[in-house]
Amino acid sequence: MPLTLYNTATKRKEEFRPLDPMNVRMYVCGPTVYDFAHIGNARPVIVFDVLFRLLRHLYGESHVKYVRNITDVDDKINARAKERGINIRTLTEETAKQFHDDIAALSVLPPTHEPRATDNIKEMVAMVTSLIDAGHAYVGDGHVLYDVSSKPDYGKLARRSLDEMISGARVEVAPYKKNPMDFVLWKPSSPDLPGWDSPWGRGRPGWHIECSAMSERYLGKTFDIHGGGIDLVFPHHENEIAQSEGAHHGAPLANIWMHNGFLQVEGEKMAKSAGNFVTINELLRDWPGEAVRLTMLMAHYRQPINWTVEGMRESKRILDHWYELTGDVEPGMFCADTLGALEDDLNTPLAISALHDLRNAAAHGSKGAAASLKASAGLLGLLQMSRPSWKAWRPASMSLDEAAIGREIAARLAARKAKDFKEADRIRDDLAAKGIVLKDGPTGTTWEVKR
Repeated sequence: MPLTLYNTATKRKEEFRPLDPMNVRMYVCGPTVYDFAHIGNARPVIVFDVLFRLLRHLYGESHVKYVRNITDVDDKINARAKERGINIRTLTEETAKQFHDDIAALSVLPPTHEPRATDNIKEMVAMVTSLIDAGHAYVGDGHVLYDVSSKPDYGKLARRSLDEMISGARVEVAPYKKNPMDFVLWKPSSPDLPGWDSPWGRGRPGWHIECSAMSERYLGKTFDIHGGGIDLVFPHHENEIAQSEGAHHGAPLANIWMHNGFLQVEGEKMAKSAGNFVTINELLRDWPGEAVRLTMLMAHYRQPINWTVEGMRESKRILDHWYELTGDVEPGMFCADTLGALEDDLNTPLAISALHDLRNAAAHGSKGAAASLKASAGLLGLLQMSRPSWKAWRPASMSLDEAAIGREIAARLAARKAKDFKEADRIRDDLAAKGIVLKDGPTGTTWEVKR
């Protein structure tokens, strides 16, 4: 069946027809490297990695170009570097490396290109200049701003009128703005902030212009797919469209716009104030990356997803069984049902259901099903490890060795004999927090790891 994808711009699924089947092009907004990436950031990384794998399968690895940028100049970066008392470059290098290490553990393939904003300032200045020349931007008090009134269809991606956007958005009121919704393309930098020379003085780019300039440099004026989280529809992607179309005489930026849904943690919005803010790095201390990945793919990418510890446990159990069945077989034929599900707007829940059918057949002795399971799971970026490596994985809590656990159990026993039940409970709870569950029986106390 042909590949169909849901286009946010048209609000319907469409058959994917690349501009050039020999050069399929996709751009996805990457991280702003000021802090560890959280599990909400992991979702688009995983979703569009699956699409990247699928496109490579359908069109050939050498015919697919995937660009995911790194934003390394941003006010959040400036503030965090100042807060930590470190150099901005030190912060961005450290955080980018951590991001790469974390997503590699999630079995994410490197993109074809990963441009950094600071390496593309020349392209941004050129695009801003072209927008001024075309009458879409103006200079005010050292700033360059996009004039949204110059684009009658501004808001077409979000499908909101200008009045609706003004009432629903946080807009900066400034005397140099013609319209409250006008957004910054270039802003002045004080001596203590990063800055580059430009026709408008020393300054730095606004966030939105970065992606427009980098996507043009690496993919051309119009490309096939632009992706990201649903929170980026407005204002980021709306502003990218305005900039790129304004600079390119109306040529569309991308033919298909794709957005993944929100993520919650145990039924609540993730927030540091709620105490449920989880980084990828923290998650990887207690779970193998493929278990995180499988959990993310259990829901359709356009739907909200509720991340739970129980969901992680289930994913780990599933992968334990899959690895047991496929560890000693070579990948075989791709399962038509798995491939068909992915070709239907990345229907990963249906694809996983097809993998479960293969698992059932493999469990009944079918070597062909086991080989197909191994190959087909690879389309989702799963079963990428050897069986011994998978079985050898241990959570960080297992760094507590058996002798130390034995000493803790002995101390708990002594506390109970002394009727110091508070201390005995404390030892038990401390071990439980590390994933080590004690079991008291007639022959003594045993323990096991529970994750």
